[in-house]
Amino acid sequence: MKFQVGDSVLYTKHKVSEHPGPRAESVYPAPNGDHYSYDVTKYWRVSAVLDDETIEVETRRGKHHRLSAHDPHLHKPNPLFKIMHNRDFPRMA
Repeated sequence: MKFQVGDSVLYTKHKVSEHPGPRAESVYPAPNGDHYSYDVTKYWRVSAVLDDETIEVETRRGKHHRLSAHDPHLHKPNPLFKIMHNRDFPRMA
């Protein structure tokens, strides 16, 4: 998938904790019931496209992460989703 600087991207991050947040999806309890595993959709923006088939993304709080452009948890939102959730993506500086 081709990415350009400024593209909005969605990243599905897998988490484990005692208390899933309000945006948790696909919540499953651990066998002994102490923890839950779940997914959270992250709304990020591409801040750099690097030569080694990785991209740098910026979070809504200004953090930066490097990801493979081929990561199966990473995808572009469809145009309608992007319009409906535009406020959830970080603003470009």
